[in-house]
Amino acid sequence: MRLLTRCLAREIYASVALVLAALLMLFSFFDLIHELDMLGSGNYHIGYALLFVLLSVPGRIYELLPVSVLIGAIFALAQIAANSELTIYRSSGVSLRQMLLALFKIGLPLVLLTYLCGEMIAPFSERMAQELRLKAQNAEVSLREFRSGVWVKDERSFVNIKNVLPDITLLNINIYEFDENYHLRAITAAKRAAYVEKNRWQLEGVTQTLFNKQGTTVNHQPSMEWRSALNLGILRALLEGPGQMSALNLYRYIQHLRDNRQKTVSYEIAMWNKMVYPFAILVMMLLALPFASHQRREGGISAKIFLGIILGLTFHFAGKLFTSLGALNEWQPTLSAVAMPLLFLLLAAGMLWWTERR
Repeated sequence: MRLLTRCLAREIYASVALVLAALLMLFSFFDLIHELDMLGSGNYHIGYALLFVLLSVPGRIYELLPVSVLIGAIFALAQIAANSELTIYRSSGVSLRQMLLALFKIGLPLVLLTYLCGEMIAPFSERMAQELRLKAQNAEVSLREFRSGVWVKDERSFVNIKNVLPDITLLNINIYEFDENYHLRAITAAKRAAYVEKNRWQLEGVTQTLFNKQGTTVNHQPSMEWRSALNLGILRALLEGPGQMSALNLYRYIQHLRDNRQKTVSYEIAMWNKMVYPFAILVMMLLALPFASHQRREGGISAKIFLGIILGLTFHFAGKLFTSLGALNEWQPTLSAVAMPLLFLLLAAGMLWWTERR
């Protein structure tokens, strides 16, 4: 059993690494072409574009690893089968259950690698890439969920943000404060807001309008402190979008939205996707196993690899499509996240049953 696992691991890891490297070069080339359109904006030159693409690699690894595992495992297993090595193992008493257990052991390190990229490395590197590009372009992010900018509910206040700098400094911010009876109590307009520490912001260029029974009072201040539940994590969620966040940050942001009675479906789907996606590696391993029954009259290794590429790309793009449809139609988040892996698991089980029956 150990000999079988070592033999399969050596071949599968080498094939997966080769396929992943090829896909990374292809997708990185496309990313670089996309970045070339932005050259000349501010100080953004070819060096920054190359660094941006390099920082995007961990995110690409996270996206492409299941596809690479499927194609690489099909190639490795088909090669081993072509050399009659699997036939020898099966003839010596290795059962289908033992084969599945060996593939499970081989797949676990790849599951951990996918989780590591998706939770720790990719969110950090992609944030660095976006900040690098914005700073090089001397740009500020314009938030346009509505014409007036983005609106964020903060307990009994509504915060309107027009622009955000790469260092998460807010520009042109308006804060509408309400009392417990939902009567407008104050409007605070600031030209700039800088994050100080937990729950504390420093407003600059402040104009505050207070409403009371006696009338209104307008105050002008060069700066003032603002305490708010709005933090860097929430703002980065607005800038990055659900797909670029880690599961932990998604969970925290979902709690914030629930506390303020706002919709959470798209973020819940993204969170469940982050939790389920690494285990797609094991599904891809299982799906590759039926291709080990190598029979030349049914097509050679190249035909099986081509079929593996089609299946892998279908999983990749159909999964994204299903996620988008789930967010658009507000489907059950768990179902939206597990639908494609479950469908491919059923496909793999059906192919294994048909292969063993023969």
